[in-house]
Amino acid sequence: MEETIKRSYRESIKVKEEFFKKNIETVILSSRTIADAFTSGCKLLIIGNGGSAADAQHIAAEFVNRFVIERPPLPAIALTTDSSLLTSIGNDYEFEQVFSKQVKALGREGDVLLAISTSGSSANIIKALKTAGDSGITTIGLTGKDGGRMANMVDIHLHAESGVTARVQEVHITVCHIICELVDYILFQKAGRI
Repeated sequence: MEETIKRSYRESIKVKEEFFKKNIETVILSSRTIADAFTSGCKLLIIGNGGSAADAQHIAAEFVNRFVIERPPLPAIALTTDSSLLTSIGNDYEFEQVFSKQVKALGREGDVLLAISTSGSSANIIKALKTAGDSGITTIGLTGKDGGRMANMVDIHLHAESGVTARVQEVHITVCHIICELVDYILFQKAGRI
């Protein structure tokens, strides 16, 4: 069991280090893009499936409530939380539309859609990205594996190079926390450890 623990945390560290060697500027760009949207009176929409759905909710909470510093709430919405809406769309239409219909209903030009998918190929994420693109919504994609179809669809691509879902998710939540901290810094110039 000790070897499993050591292997897991070493893999996690390695994937994170490789990610940040290649993506520091892209993380900064993502943070500035979200901060600019908030400054313009626009909002952040966040989507994902499974563990990525939980990450979407987690990050929306960090923006709406607070992350490190005390500051006004910021407009972020996880489109993964309304069970009646999700099951209605999935039942009456198809599961592929559970996010795209919400993006069409709630998204406006100038908003940002943060799409989280470890495979980069989730059909409902792909459909939502198409809808966002047609609506003038800037898209940021967090992916893993080979980046999937999302890699060529998003305006800003943050790719964790690993085929292990858990390692990709660990990179994603770390990146999202850093983005939260940077957005706070950009908007309020006093974020905790920056």
